[in-house]
Amino acid sequence: MNKTYDIVVIGGGPGGYVSAIQGAENGKKVAVIEANFLGGTCLNRGCIPSKTLLKHAEIIESIEKAKSWGIETGKLSFSLEKMKRRKDDVIQRLRNGIAFLMKKGKIDVYEGFGMLEEGNQIKILQEEKEEWIQAHNVIIATGSTPVVPPIPGLDDVHFDTSDTIFDLSHIPESITIIGGGVIGVEFACIFSSLKSLVTIVEMSDRLIPSEDPEASKLLEKVLKKKGVQVLVSTKVEKVNKTGNGTSIVCTDNSGKERTVETESLLISVGRRPNLSAVSNRPLDMNGPYIKVNNKMETNVQNVYAVGDVIGGYQLAHVASAEGIVAANNASGTADQIDYKVVPRCIYTLPEIASVGMTEAKAIQKGLSVRSEKFDLIGNGKALALGETEGFTKLVYEEKYGEIIGVTMVGPHVTEIISEASAFMFLEGTIEEAAKMIHPHPTVTETFFEAALRVRNEQNKSIQQQL
Repeated sequence: MNKTYDIVVIGGGPGGYVSAIQGAENGKKVAVIEANFLGGTCLNRGCIPSKTLLKHAEIIESIEKAKSWGIETGKLSFSLEKMKRRKDDVIQRLRNGIAFLMKKGKIDVYEGFGMLEEGNQIKILQEEKEEWIQAHNVIIATGSTPVVPPIPGLDDVHFDTSDTIFDLSHIPESITIIGGGVIGVEFACIFSSLKSLVTIVEMSDRLIPSEDPEASKLLEKVLKKKGVQVLVSTKVEKVNKTGNGTSIVCTDNSGKERTVETESLLISVGRRPNLSAVSNRPLDMNGPYIKVNNKMETNVQNVYAVGDVIGGYQLAHVASAEGIVAANNASGTADQIDYKVVPRCIYTLPEIASVGMTEAKAIQKGLSVRSEKFDLIGNGKALALGETEGFTKLVYEEKYGEIIGVTMVGPHVTEIISEASAFMFLEGTIEEAAKMIHPHPTVTETFFEAALRVRNEQNKSIQQQL
């Protein structure tokens, strides 16, 4: 007889293992099925390894910058092998941590490919055997895989995706990144710090096109200063194998053709959902993604889906939040997801972080909004850090002053954005932000300074009207 569980989670990434832990916390008998390593793409091939290497890049840049501060070292050298070893050590520690939480929650972990079958039976395909288990509730958390676009000649050349780039045996003299979104610009920072000649090719008219245009503009300026060649409004027409690597033929939006020669090629144009676990079940779809409601329920009773397979933000922290909601509902406790306040972080140098709507998005929705920006050049802590390229921008609703969007560019803003998120979650206003005392000197003061500037302008306007 097949083993039976209250909740079976297919996929052990941030959506999967968090939902499993929540289900166990709710007192349910839980199992997780994972084909590779616990932690999923984020831990093993995404967020964690890339952020570890970005820290290395930051240290390299800091050492070089320190020369002008009177701090000099000998000739700078770095070992890719040692960097990869440290990256692997960080990953292993976190894997061990997740395994400990599985054990603590008495969660059974199956290694293999999970396939959802009729009646919520799950077939687990392993190397040498096939196993079946029964679930009262199933949570699909199988994540996504990199998109490989149909570029002519791509099958004939060697290229990497964000899943394979960490396996590089040496630092390439040159690397071209197709795709100027979040993943592409982060890798551009890593490789430019390692002294590779970096080129980014992006079809849109700017980098990180989903973010505030001023953040995009500033990032492009900083990357160019680092020696990165940025080609926006540019489409890759074909690639050809050469003796030393790859030749990339592109055209810009005026039809002008140019060729980029590169040793390494990284494809970074997005990710698509991994639907292999549900190929035998008739789930309703939302385009290429599994369709769910705000309880994370699919159209099939007692089957839930979370994370990249349902589309949306495709962020690890969102997948985890969705996983908690799915696990609660699967445990009999009513819960709903709330996407009102979702911070977005880009770990470039400088960092970019945002939450809520950009000004353009708010206007597009028909909202009456205004914005205020405070540049880091006027911030004491940023000056002391030597990192003044950046700003904090507040977008607020005109009538009541409620803050509905924040964009930050600068040092540590991926940490600082949580202040803005908390403020927005509690429906804080410009007036309240201008009254909140901030420590000095800190980069977080820019949030207060921008709000104070708005309040002072409003007070001047009122006085002029009297």
